[in-house]
Amino acid sequence: MDFYAGLDVSLESTSICVVDDGGKVVREGKVPSDADAIELFLAEWGIRLKRVGLEAFSFSAWLFAALDGKGLPVVCIETRHTKAALNAMINKTDKNDARGIAQLMRTGWFRPVHVKSLQAQTLRVLLGGRKALLGKVLDMENMIRGLIRPFGLKVGQVSIGRFEARVKELVVGLAALEAIVVPLLEARAAMRLQFARLHRMALAAARDDNAVRRMMTVPGVGAIVALTFRATVDDPARFRKSTAVGAHFGLTPRRYQSGETDRSGRISKCGDDMTRSMLYEAAIAILTRIPRSFKLRLWGLRLAKKKGLKRAATAVARALAVLLHRIWVDGSTFRQGTGMKGGRIARAA
Repeated sequence: MDFYAGLDVSLESTSICVVDDGGKVVREGKVPSDADAIELFLAEWGIRLKRVGLEAFSFSAWLFAALDGKGLPVVCIETRHTKAALNAMINKTDKNDARGIAQLMRTGWFRPVHVKSLQAQTLRVLLGGRKALLGKVLDMENMIRGLIRPFGLKVGQVSIGRFEARVKELVVGLAALEAIVVPLLEARAAMRLQFARLHRMALAAARDDNAVRRMMTVPGVGAIVALTFRATVDDPARFRKSTAVGAHFGLTPRRYQSGETDRSGRISKCGDDMTRSMLYEAAIAILTRIPRSFKLRLWGLRLAKKKGLKRAATAVARALAVLLHRIWVDGSTFRQGTGMKGGRIARAA
């Protein structure tokens, strides 16, 4: 007889439910969210498990790796799919969620999630930290602009390097205001210093990655865009077709079809938000700031005349995701010319 287990994991504790192949609950319990405790609970009963399921969230990558290392047949399942299945339950409790996940393991009605490698997770932390620091620097600059504006002081448009000097020029002679603003400028400078440190680490990681360097041959794709794409996809082989990558990042339209009704809506926006944003920014750069003429840009400009810049940029971002995946898989580089919609890819020597 086959047995299946469901884990409802939180930071402190994990509810476990084990069912047989007929769906009958044979064991339940709650243990600390620790791989050893979970292994002991599942092993001390002496049964052979066919699948052990847990829902994807920030803590699940570590737990998945730990349980997989112990030889358990663990599966990480898609959160939204799981939520839709568990919504059928009237009462939501950790115990009921574990039961529902166990039943999903038994029926096979689940969508497995790719658990990123340690290298990809480390890159994600680096990129996320860099993005957070950049946001804080901009927030601090905007706050300083707002604080001195009631005194009739306007910073105006200045470069990042000139911002501090410009603010100090404006508050000269206003001792009380200067005493307040200077510590804020020093805090901004400290955050800029740490941001620059993380940015250099990201550039070094891009330099050391052959796939990232080849992706950067595409106009509009810089080190951060390519590195974000690489860290999120992690393993290009998990997509059988490059055309599936656009849908994975939520860049394809939703569709509703029932009976005589069949309509397409806005893009789904599922998948990773940071990668989708990076691809969109690269698409905007291709359409508005890159003077070179190549097929992807010309196609996007024609689309922009019909649909507007935002829709055209979304379409270009989707095509860009396909192109970057194809370059990664083929070991190729981008070159201007004819060929696929995004330009031409040349096989790397």
